[in-house]
Amino acid sequence: MRAIVRIKNYASPRFALSVLLLACAPLLFYPAYSLSSPSNSVPHEPVPEFSDSAESAAWERVLRILVPSDSLVEQLPPLKRDTHRYELELVKDFARKYLLVPVFEPINRWDDLIPTLLSGKGHIIAANLRVTESRKSKIAFTEPINTMREHLLVRAGDDIDSPSDLEGREIAVREGSSFWDLIQDVRREYPKIQVRIVPDYTTQQSLYEGVHEGRYDMAAVDLYAFQQRQKDWTDLKLVPHIFEDDIIAWGTHPEAQLLRENLNRFIRKAELARQPQSIYKADLRGIKERKVLRVLTRNNAVTYFIWRGRLMGFEYELMRKFSREQDLQLEMIIAPSREHLIPMLLWGGGDVISASLTVTDQRRTYGIEFSNPYNLVSEAVVARADDTALNHVTQLEGRTIWVRRSSSYWATLERLRLKGHIRFILKAAPESMETEEIIDKVASGEYDLTVSDSHILDVALTWRDDVRAAFTIKENVKHGWAVRETDQELLQALNAFLEREYRKSFYNVTHKKYFRNPRRIQQLVKFRADGGNGGELSPYDDLVQKYAEIYGFDWPLIVALMFHESRFKKDAVSWAGARGLMQVLPVTAKRFGISDLEDPEKSIIAGMKMLNWLYDQFELELPVQERTWFTLASYNAGLGHVYDARELAKELNLDPNRWFDNVEVAMLKLSKPEYYSDATYGYVRGIEPVTYVRNIRKLYAAYIELLRGPIAAIYLSDR
Repeated sequence: MRAIVRIKNYASPRFALSVLLLACAPLLFYPAYSLSSPSNSVPHEPVPEFSDSAESAAWERVLRILVPSDSLVEQLPPLKRDTHRYELELVKDFARKYLLVPVFEPINRWDDLIPTLLSGKGHIIAANLRVTESRKSKIAFTEPINTMREHLLVRAGDDIDSPSDLEGREIAVREGSSFWDLIQDVRREYPKIQVRIVPDYTTQQSLYEGVHEGRYDMAAVDLYAFQQRQKDWTDLKLVPHIFEDDIIAWGTHPEAQLLRENLNRFIRKAELARQPQSIYKADLRGIKERKVLRVLTRNNAVTYFIWRGRLMGFEYELMRKFSREQDLQLEMIIAPSREHLIPMLLWGGGDVISASLTVTDQRRTYGIEFSNPYNLVSEAVVARADDTALNHVTQLEGRTIWVRRSSSYWATLERLRLKGHIRFILKAAPESMETEEIIDKVASGEYDLTVSDSHILDVALTWRDDVRAAFTIKENVKHGWAVRETDQELLQALNAFLEREYRKSFYNVTHKKYFRNPRRIQQLVKFRADGGNGGELSPYDDLVQKYAEIYGFDWPLIVALMFHESRFKKDAVSWAGARGLMQVLPVTAKRFGISDLEDPEKSIIAGMKMLNWLYDQFELELPVQERTWFTLASYNAGLGHVYDARELAKELNLDPNRWFDNVEVAMLKLSKPEYYSDATYGYVRGIEPVTYVRNIRKLYAAYIELLRGPIAAIYLSDR
């Protein structure tokens, strides 16, 4: 493939040779595609470009990253929310993706970072660099990699108008918070500002109390958390923005356009997929103040999974009904393994465990309490189908049984071995492995035997014939939801829900759907995105991945959008005339040079072009996630209505740069005459874009968990 290299007045023989070598070398960057017409699917040639130091990069294929000398990862304390660490790991990921060697260039003086970049001795500044007008006049910035959500909290009569008013004052700042990075930057100009470091586990409530009681002069607190509690703290106030900006981005040479485009494409996907973990403990009253119920679970065929774009599962449906009755959003949090469920609950990573958890006295000693039982099962030994001789517990002599050490099965088997004097071998299966996966190991012969709850095995036996239930070793096993033992209000609410619903109409229908309808279960297994045949998110994954890479979107987001637009039906037609997988109007597609929207590839191209155009209509300084939510809302309701909603948000004293709980609130009001009569673009049925964005975000987060493996917290909002 021929490589085109932009030559900027280089004449050295070494550079000429490097250009020749690059023509045959692996790509430095993924190609930048042009799709001006649907038939144009051949990429342009790669254009390696950095700045006026391109000679060294072209020859060595390195990415020179300018950082303050005191910010290298090895020298940093292991802070839980260390933004420096995140930034440097992110830039290394970028280098690896584009086949470059990351080389960190430590700069001793902060003020030398920008001059060094402009001199051509580096390609990127990665230094938690705030985007300011002064800096923008010298260098170019990427899309944000971080944004400040913390503002100064002071007593009501305390007037602060500029950073200079902070000199001689002390600010309480949580260790490792993003405000720490901001204030360090500000102190370079105002060195007399004092900082009081408080532990990173300090709660927002403690910070409010500290300022209220005078223990703290002032404190950095989460903006949105305080806005929800402001009515309870009338003697406190937030200081309006007194800093020039609160956006963190990477700096590049102004002429390094291609580098910046590739950085932005990478940042857009990385930032969108980043799911911050909320750590706090709250009983039902506090949960209702936050309006979110966080449910810890695992991904498997009986608790929670994705089926043809839908979120499903026995536990999921029960919890969804409970949360709706409590007027709460539902967040399903996928624990990395079974053994993480209880620790995550205890440290505040969730509010309730709903994961087919067996009620045991041992688990209660950890500081949790169980709800009333909502399911009764038995525990059975699972063998291969051809292992027909195994029919009684005494025949376990000399056999090997694999189960998770943290499971109730382990305790059952230990008691059985002790009381029955049966000498079988008990082996620990990986904690990250679900019972259905362990059954797979038995079927393949890798494991000898295992134990399964009867409802899990019943589901497996509806679609497979290579395993069997040898015999039952424990009857009447109770499953319960788990909460912290201190959260008695939540426990009472869960028990009241079960008293109303257990073995009543809703419960029975749901239970039958997942456990008593073989044909239905087979369909659920077959089309599960995380199992079944193929494990695809959609029938069009390859096409979506191809064009999402071109336009810099994370492809699971596009699949989530496609599901909500057309349910993956290529010939779908809306009441308004929108067509195809991405439901683009023919007149809109024509603007992008595309026709025949029933062709899957052309429909995807049209939708991606539309999304990309909408994304570009919003400010570069907006956080990637917020910019994406605005883009989705515009795709659904139209760009003009989103503009109107942002303007109305300002009038309502809401944040016009934040979609959830802010601009979406204004969008809902644009359905009322007193609001839409003054709007530029008039009436909009606001509930549609609000629901649309929430549903896509929910499904996208589920796809991320599925594709990238379990992480500590994946948030799935559901009304």
